Amino acid sequence: MAKRLMCKTLGAACLGLSMVWVAPTAFALPDIIETPARQTDLASTNLLNDAVRTGDRIVAVGERGHIIYSDDNGQTWVQGSVPVSVTLTAVDFGNESQGWAVGHSGVVLHTEDGGENWSLQLTGTDAAELAIASMEDQIAAMEERIEAAPDSEKADLEWAMDDLFFILENMQSDLDIGPVNPLLGVWFEDDQHGFVVGAYGMILRTEDGGQTWSDWAAQIENAQNFHLNSIAPITGGALAIVGEAGQIHISVDGGDTWERRESPYEGSLFGVIGTGRVNELLAFGLRGNMLFSTDLGKSWRMVPNSAGATLNDGAVADDGRITLVGNGGAVLMSTNGAETFREHFRNDRAGIMSVVPVTGTNLLVVGESGVKITDARGKNLQ
Repeated sequence: MAKRLMCKTLGAACLGLSMVWVAPTAFALPDIIETPARQTDLASTNLLNDAVRTGDRIVAVGERGHIIYSDDNGQTWVQGSVPVSVTLTAVDFGNESQGWAVGHSGVVLHTEDGGENWSLQLTGTDAAELAIASMEDQIAAMEERIEAAPDSEKADLEWAMDDLFFILENMQSDLDIGPVNPLLGVWFEDDQHGFVVGAYGMILRTEDGGQTWSDWAAQIENAQNFHLNSIAPITGGALAIVGEAGQIHISVDGGDTWERRESPYEGSLFGVIGTGRVNELLAFGLRGNMLFSTDLGKSWRMVPNSAGATLNDGAVADDGRITLVGNGGAVLMSTNGAETFREHFRNDRAGIMSVVPVTGTNLLVVGESGVKITDARGKNLQ
């Protein structure tokens, strides 16, 4: 499957942006989807791709199905019970106990006890079948439009129909290969309503805590099926999705509908966060590009960044400090609302995939070297 490559899909490999992802053979995939993650004391030192706070607990996810949690701001860790061994890319909680994690092979995992025990809700095969059914519905609707259209419009609609059939054939071919496409981002409003996003334009919505899912790709303006890398809430009630080719999508109605925003950058965006102020957001990604908006993406300002390292994640502390982290040990901090950032690099230069503010101005960062507790500049405290 020689298709586009995006960062968070590959975990450690993406940190150097130099390795090629080869789709695993279909016969091997059921094994890692059906094989529980092995318990190991090294889980907190291996590759971790995302971390999130839920109440007083921090939960992190990473390679080999590892999910770990800490109740003392990262001083000690316990490994959760996970039914799969695939690499996990993102995690979010709808409340303190109900959480969801996503990852390779299109898996969606669910916990009801704050990350201690997890169950499998969805696989890439399930997601592909939902997408195929949605595309078949779109084709049926297009056939009706062509039938009712005047002759002057039929030719253009028939071209559009050909495109839909081409996409459907690709989907069916991918399904024959197996559940190989990864999910890359997850957001839940509460214990019922949430979205997951991923490779090749995957976006799924649930309104019952993941018991059932709906394919939502038709609601996004993404005809090329570019990767959707991250989804996040923005203060004021909006949602934002960013992805490949500078994609930025905004919803102001809880995800029912989405509008694509013009982007001043056409490269890949790997993350997006709200600043804590109404309608403000910061998107970031390849080569350290940072885009700041105060009006939900209707206008943008490029934020200066001489570091040039690809940025993977960001967080806002209670005091308003904004921290972004990325490849090569990059830690960028702003204390003036994203007007400017101070740039630092960790001594080990290991890639950082996610950051959680902890006590004072300290940070918990996870990535290529597992978990580290650092000061505001990324310098180790332990």
